[in-house]
Amino acid sequence: MRKLALVTVLLCAGCNRTAPPAPKVETKAEAEPLKATVWAPKGELYLEYPALVSSTKSRFAIHLTRFSDFRAVSNATCTVELGNDTFACDPSTHPGIFGANVTPRSSGEQVLRIKVTGSGLTETFDVGPVKIAADPASAEKPTELKEETINFSKEQQWALDFGTQVAGEGSLRDSLRVAAETLPRVNGEATVTSPLTGRLNVERTLAPGSPVERGIELASVVPQTNAASELPTLQLDEAQAKVALEAAQRERARAERLVSAGATPARRLDEAKTVEASAQARLNGAQARIAQYEASRSAQGVETGTKRFSIRAPISGIVVDSQAISGSNIEMGKPLYRIVDIESLYVAGVVPESDFDKLRQLSGAEIEMPGGGIRAASKLVSIGRLVDSATRTVPVTYEVDNHDRRLAVNQTVFLRLFFQPGGRAPIIPEEAIVDDAGRPVVFVQLGGETFQRRPVDLGLRANGQVQVLRGLSKGDRVVTKGAYLIRLSTMSSSVPAHGHVH
Repeated sequence: MRKLALVTVLLCAGCNRTAPPAPKVETKAEAEPLKATVWAPKGELYLEYPALVSSTKSRFAIHLTRFSDFRAVSNATCTVELGNDTFACDPSTHPGIFGANVTPRSSGEQVLRIKVTGSGLTETFDVGPVKIAADPASAEKPTELKEETINFSKEQQWALDFGTQVAGEGSLRDSLRVAAETLPRVNGEATVTSPLTGRLNVERTLAPGSPVERGIELASVVPQTNAASELPTLQLDEAQAKVALEAAQRERARAERLVSAGATPARRLDEAKTVEASAQARLNGAQARIAQYEASRSAQGVETGTKRFSIRAPISGIVVDSQAISGSNIEMGKPLYRIVDIESLYVAGVVPESDFDKLRQLSGAEIEMPGGGIRAASKLVSIGRLVDSATRTVPVTYEVDNHDRRLAVNQTVFLRLFFQPGGRAPIIPEEAIVDDAGRPVVFVQLGGETFQRRPVDLGLRANGQVQVLRGLSKGDRVVTKGAYLIRLSTMSSSVPAHGHVH
């Protein structure tokens, strides 16, 4: 018991003893690295490196992105050229990230250049002159950005659907897409009617869609004769004409004998021949009228030799309607065919009255073809000046070439109207615009991992492009893919912090 009590006392004494303080370890804050970004035609270099000091080894962190898909470069080798010295990069252990140990031999300014060779990217990046200090105290310090920026690491960019594009400069044409309809052009449509009353004869049936050439005979009409009660009169005329012809023939034969005998002058024979010819003509006319009468009352068609009136196509085109029935009796003015020239058509679009003022700047148009494709309108035909009271629209008509006959008459299409181009301004893809609480913004890449939010004022839009009137300059590198993700990164506290594997 006495031994147990002694152990207990010793343990309690140990509990009351104060432990000696741990020695203080001073940690030296790691210096902020220098950064450089170089955009070459085929890729991007983002470089992080410490301030360079003569005869001091510096570790370079090289990040390489190819522009073909904005992914990390792998399966490549690189070298760092500092002045006349060359330093090989270590083999990459992580896609897109390469390391290199660089030891400057002397102080001063040297040109820094990084060369990359690989299947994903072969490029030379000229970083430019860099400062090499003689001692750490005079080493270069990183430049602090005064404006507010957003950090978005290369690892995040490579993992997402990301892309950038340099803002160009130009002018866009405003456009308006409206519904339209194809119509026959003026003098491109004709209705063929019967010139007189009679019996119709059609040698070749022309169904709707049949092509015809100008001047071709479509049908013929045998004029209608008098009523059936007139047949005796026609027969009487024929008999009288025969009698007169026979008398004229006898008189002509008698004159020939007298002239041959010298009993009468030659002019007597000429007069007899004239009378005979007149009698023959009267007989021919009487017989033709009887034949015409027989043909008009017969349902068997037109007999050979019967006098007919030809009906010909006034224009070239296609037959869109036919009411011609061979052997039928028709009245004068009855429509027989409707022909439309489809080689050239009108396209009439309907413009809302709210856009009527834009038509003063109209500069051209194109037709969206059925099934795909675009066709330029040939020329402006007319701009309506009367607003339709029912649809509140104004018609605009263009002529369009249709030699391939892809457009049908009265077909519904879309007409895109173009207006005079505006002034020159930076142009970027529409997908680069992000709606930030109702305000359009873009994200500009200032460096490899540094971005800036820019509110912008937008101008004209056309073919997926948009003009930026304020907030952007020509040459700015704008995020076109992943801009919305950058915006989300500024709003979420759970976005991974910046970090690299070097």
